[in-house]
Amino acid sequence: MKQIHYIILFLILNFVGLALGNFFMGDSPNGIWYNSLNKASWTPPGWVFGVVWTLIMICFSIYLSFLFSLRKSKYVTTIYGIALLLNISWNYLFFNQHFTSIALYNLIALALVIIYLFISFGDDELSKMRYLLVPYILWLCIAISLNGYVVLNN
Repeated sequence: MKQIHYIILFLILNFVGLALGNFFMGDSPNGIWYNSLNKASWTPPGWVFGVVWTLIMICFSIYLSFLFSLRKSKYVTTIYGIALLLNISWNYLFFNQHFTSIALYNLIALALVIIYLFISFGDDELSKMRYLLVPYILWLCIAISLNGYVVLNN
């Protein structure tokens, strides 16, 4: 029962985080600034982002429910809070403020936090659950490449 409560809690927190990130970017993804950028040829169509982030947040929420069931502490809560803050703030930095270089550092920091979760909490009890972080890590690598391309080519 505790597991279900954690899954619901993290689904709510993570999807509220996505909604806040979406709010902070405003209409920029459809605006003149973003559309005039020289973007990487591997930039996926807009609808892909919604599908991928939905999958990532479901997987991340399930992983977090196991992590918090086994290792709930101020330290783990802080790491999660940092990841959530970095995820939300990227939208604001990139789309709203057009701080593409700072946004790139933000993404790299987020990737390091998620990789840290994968490595540090991958012992026997979480060894299989940590693979729920792989979609997040892979997507962050793609996002870093897309953001990096914008930084280097605009």
